[in-house]
Amino acid sequence: MSPNHHRLPRVTADFRWRWWLKLWKRELTIAAAAAAIVFFLVVLSPFPKISHTFGVTDVIDSAAASEWVPFTPLSKAQRHSAFCLDGSLPGYHLKRGFGSGSDSWLIHVEGGGWCSNITSCSARKRTKLGSSTYMAKQDQFLGILSHDQVQNPDFFNWNKVKVKYCDGSSFSSNPDTEFKNGTELFFRGQFIWDTLMDELLTIGMSKARQALLTGCSAGGLAILIHCDDFRDLLPKDTDVKCLADAGFFLNEKDIAGNHSIESFYHDVVRLQGITKSLNRDCVARSGEPSKCFFPQEFIGNIKTPLFFVQPAYDFWQIANILVPKSSDPHRSWLRCRLNIWNCDSNQLEVLHGYRNSLLKTLDRFQKNPKWGMFINSCFIHCQTWAAETWHSPTSPRINNKTIAETVGDWYFEREAAIRIDCPFPCNPTCYNRDLSVG
Repeated sequence: MSPNHHRLPRVTADFRWRWWLKLWKRELTIAAAAAAIVFFLVVLSPFPKISHTFGVTDVIDSAAASEWVPFTPLSKAQRHSAFCLDGSLPGYHLKRGFGSGSDSWLIHVEGGGWCSNITSCSARKRTKLGSSTYMAKQDQFLGILSHDQVQNPDFFNWNKVKVKYCDGSSFSSNPDTEFKNGTELFFRGQFIWDTLMDELLTIGMSKARQALLTGCSAGGLAILIHCDDFRDLLPKDTDVKCLADAGFFLNEKDIAGNHSIESFYHDVVRLQGITKSLNRDCVARSGEPSKCFFPQEFIGNIKTPLFFVQPAYDFWQIANILVPKSSDPHRSWLRCRLNIWNCDSNQLEVLHGYRNSLLKTLDRFQKNPKWGMFINSCFIHCQTWAAETWHSPTSPRINNKTIAETVGDWYFEREAAIRIDCPFPCNPTCYNRDLSVG
């Protein structure tokens, strides 16, 4: 019997987990119909001697440590033609800092995958991932966005911005390839990014003493693509760093030996005119622009200090890169893809191999003194925006350090911050998602 069978269910009721699961199921349906859609979903103990497995309905009671922050449309979006996929106005949530953090800024970019063809982009524009029409008027600030010092000891009093994601391109699309045949799709991710940065500079970020650009999943990839440009926008004496959470997507073959993710990224880059937003040195070197949508191809060119929060058993990457549905026609991996405790020994060997590829890819960057890493062996996706995985008495730990403590050590240069976990299932503090629970 697997360890999670002995666990009591976690009690709490944050509504967002049910929403994410519904969206995940709906996007998988769209993917099957459209043939190539890859949509992201996000996520989410403790110390005992067994690792935590939890379902989509199992969340934390964070009401006391969270705040609801209103949505702000980009004021110059119309003027700069910076539109979501459907032509609506993009925006963000802003919570002002206070005290010693009043001149420090933390920008967090949401994730939400990408769309690679007209069908999937058209479906996406009818959701919050492609239209501000469907976005909530308020959003919770948890984890790295929290203004509670207990939950967020190093960044609690900074100015916080949560950027809404509605372009399907990691804020890198350009209108050159927009179709004028009645599809009414707007590929304006780069325009949104530029307009957003201009607005944030205008409302105070231009005087920042410290700045941290963060993002989750597709938002994490956006951080890596725009990191150096973000650095260049701010004064030379501003301490600027970038953090990508679950944004390091590997270019690996799937279990059937196919280049599924490479093919998908090729379609995303071609459809949405992303090439001009990619690292020029990488594009010139590779000869194939879509390869430069993979962080492993261009992070060596990034000059700004970087931090990676990356689960070695990222459930999104396992389900969409390593074992996409097309690679598993007999569905022998279905239970494993939904809950890592259901994987047999052969499947775990494959997952360990994927972890090894991640570590090998990152190995040459570990010697950079300006970089930091928290690579835990959990079956999860994003971890910085949730209170329970960012910093709590039951958070995932490596060497008894939470993600928040490790990021703080790196940003403020308190100590070296390269922390890499042993293989699954060795870490009893992991949160391991159970995607079969709805």
